[in-house]
Amino acid sequence: MRTEAGTSLSMTRRRMLQTLAAAGTAVALPSIVPSSVLGAAAPSNRIAVGMVAMGRQALHANLKPFLYSEDARVVAVCDVDRWRLDRAKQDVDKHYANSDCAATTDWREIVGRDDIDAIMNSTPDHWHVPISLAAVRRGKHVSCEKPLTLSVAEGRVLADAVARAAVTFRTDSECRSDAYMHKLSELVRNGYIGNIRRIEVGVPTGDVAGGKADPMPVPAELDYDMWTGPAPEHPYTVDRVHPPQSYGRPGWMRCRDTCEGMVTNWGTHTIDVAQLLHNTERTGPVSVEGQGRYPAPGSGLWGVLLNFQVQYKYADGVILDYHTAAGAFIRVEGDEGWIHAPWLGGQMTASDPSILRLKLKESDLRLPLRQDKEDFLYGIRNNAPTMADAEIGHRTCSMCQLGHIAIQCGRRLVWDPNAERFADDSAANRMLSRPYRAPWGLDINIATA
Repeated sequence: MRTEAGTSLSMTRRRMLQTLAAAGTAVALPSIVPSSVLGAAAPSNRIAVGMVAMGRQALHANLKPFLYSEDARVVAVCDVDRWRLDRAKQDVDKHYANSDCAATTDWREIVGRDDIDAIMNSTPDHWHVPISLAAVRRGKHVSCEKPLTLSVAEGRVLADAVARAAVTFRTDSECRSDAYMHKLSELVRNGYIGNIRRIEVGVPTGDVAGGKADPMPVPAELDYDMWTGPAPEHPYTVDRVHPPQSYGRPGWMRCRDTCEGMVTNWGTHTIDVAQLLHNTERTGPVSVEGQGRYPAPGSGLWGVLLNFQVQYKYADGVILDYHTAAGAFIRVEGDEGWIHAPWLGGQMTASDPSILRLKLKESDLRLPLRQDKEDFLYGIRNNAPTMADAEIGHRTCSMCQLGHIAIQCGRRLVWDPNAERFADDSAANRMLSRPYRAPWGLDINIATA
């Protein structure tokens, strides 16, 4: 329950954040505020973070940066799997050497707490928008795992809600923070290979056919109905959810009701950088066409694309080719040369190696460079945009989804990035939205958005 003491603590924290943000308009604040300012021994002065979903992504990438940040304090964890929930609480309590971390299986308890400032949403894809939207409407700052959405329509609803609420939002991808991706973007944006002619984006193959659909008993530790939430109802089977008492790769990442597969899962990393370096991160292409291969009928539960090839065209004539490959990379071809930048392995190369040794001029554009969680906390502290806010995350995810829709339609589609509709194509436009299972629509009419 909300207490007067809790309310006072929350208001004190919020006033401090507002004061620091106001000071930041005149004084450049560091991304990590010194302990002399905040008081390292004063947890109430830190940004209170609630962690929603404690699966493998939270375990490997999302929890520790908050635990070790001088700007934040994890005060609550949530998961519908009590085995994972218990371990998350133990990790947090061990770090802080106390037993203060709250634990719950219901995300609404996290979002509803007045003393929580920010939410880390690490849920499966089908929960991204409902939970993030509920948190934003409560005035919470949100960092949400990519891919941000499962449809273009719900992405627009979320991005508009964030703009109205004026909260800090971060689409949680670490790709922009990669040294190669950052260098590539700055070199291209500053014209060091001339005008862009073509962009090529590769993502690794990794999805396979298979998965057993036979109903199984629900593990005792799992609230399967809450896990399903807004997705269509199906009998429980382990290959639809995640391995019990494990952090292994979950089957939901290969089920169309809960994830679109590698086309968005990895695409929202590299397509994001492609949009950044082309300076189109808040708009999109004007046409799209593609082809891909799905698992054969009857081959199992999993149904996401096994491989694909998509081509986009922008209003300025730039072509973006997006496809599965041996690894993740971005290649940019200009009228004065090219640069090839791998992500997570390999060496950056260019038509002229001297391009890669260039030092930016003082007059050149400099793009922000912060690690993902640092960027989120910096945005909150300084009332500043993150490197990939809700609008950017929505547009990046939309790019991947447009390609997926074009593959399913089997024809070239003309896209209006301002209206976010296909031209004279009702069948394709119907694929811009998806139904929600009540009551998890949270007052969003995605079907007609």
